[in-house]
Amino acid sequence: MLSTARHTDVVTDDVTDDVTDVVIVGAGIAGLAAAHRLTSAGLGVTVLEAGPQVGGRMLTDDVDGFRLDRVGAPLTTSYTEPFGTRGLEGVPLRPFAPGALVHSDGRYVRIGEPFPHPRRRAASHGRGSAHGRGAGASHAAWRVGGAYTVARALASAPRNPAASLDQARLGASLARLAATPAQRLLTRQERTAREGLTARLPARTVQGVLRPLVAALLGDPDLRTSSRYADLALRAFARGRSGVPEGGSGALPALLAATLPPGTVRTGVRVTDVAVNRVETAEHGVFGCRSVVLATGARTAAELLPGLRVPAFHPVTVLHHTAPEAPAQEPVLLLESDRGGPVAYSAVMSAVDPTRAPAGRVLVTSTILGAPPDDVERRVRKHLATLYGTSTDEWELLALHHTPDAVPAMRPPHDPRRPVRLLSGLYVCGDHRDTSSPQGALTSAHRATQALLKDLGAPLPQTPPSEAAA
Repeated sequence: MLSTARHTDVVTDDVTDDVTDVVIVGAGIAGLAAAHRLTSAGLGVTVLEAGPQVGGRMLTDDVDGFRLDRVGAPLTTSYTEPFGTRGLEGVPLRPFAPGALVHSDGRYVRIGEPFPHPRRRAASHGRGSAHGRGAGASHAAWRVGGAYTVARALASAPRNPAASLDQARLGASLARLAATPAQRLLTRQERTAREGLTARLPARTVQGVLRPLVAALLGDPDLRTSSRYADLALRAFARGRSGVPEGGSGALPALLAATLPPGTVRTGVRVTDVAVNRVETAEHGVFGCRSVVLATGARTAAELLPGLRVPAFHPVTVLHHTAPEAPAQEPVLLLESDRGGPVAYSAVMSAVDPTRAPAGRVLVTSTILGAPPDDVERRVRKHLATLYGTSTDEWELLALHHTPDAVPAMRPPHDPRRPVRLLSGLYVCGDHRDTSSPQGALTSAHRATQALLKDLGAPLPQTPPSEAAA
């Protein structure tokens, strides 16, 4: 697997007065995907990245053999763009156990497909999915802290008929979303996700089960996202498997960069001004061109092109710990319903993707949504002890990374097709022009390159798989 620390054919030497067909500013996945499409159309392309390596917010740090994502939200296999983009064909996705496990009021609830205990696999085989089967059928035996199991904790709690009915309604709702065409969801009345979900399901189910899932998928713990795009995210979750790229999220941009023509990507080049036929840099001269694609984050784009809208953002803080023993043996995504937190979701990442940790070592990755609290590491360690049912006293913090502008907010009304063509010769792309996900970033890059090639009268490359959001 390609290491995120190596970027083949990325050059950092000083350059002055270079001339090319297209200059792309920013080497995140949107800029790199745009470069692939344009080079495939026969154009000369130069990608300029201010940082020391490619990736943007999809960076993965290498710390003592551990591969640690800075943001690294889960991907879903039902998204088309990340797995159909030129340069990313066949990228390995390490899946979580089917569905997700929600910790709510001291109990654990399985969302989506059940994940039976290994001893029960044979007995449960062929009985169908959890959808419509009630709460008892959807609860999985998940191993925590040695002999302790979540199944035993559930068995010791009193039965709750209302909770069972809520689980059945939730399963049926997810099944309906999975079967509904994406374009039909986009015609629904647009309001906040909280309003849209509570119109269909009991408020306790939305708050206790769906809110933590939407928070993990969209970075929005307050459910203020557009109801249309929350439904699309839930539809994607119901239709596919959630997972992470093998080797870290940075493996995606690294692979895109490595498969571009030699010398296309230049790192350590800070752009200070852009026009349709030139790009000025702080220390590397002027790059002449026929067109410019701005593929930076929203704030940087607005600094270079005053007047561009800057959305609100959901901040994300990620903590990585190593532990003497794995607190869970299965690759499950564990979601927290309690707003007292601070952890929103966590996973034993070395169980999900063994390439992210040295052999025999354990990696636990946990995410806080919003500003991190004071004494964050102590509070997270205490919270993880509750979530995993084991002591965290011997856990070691490997890294903590806070990203204030991690996820652009999609509050209603949200336009998922913000203009990417500002004028002939000047284009902008990124998740802030589409939906707030790698899928949105890649789709916006496709739209921007289509507009650029049309303006130049160049032949369009073959259209990638369906762009329907989620």
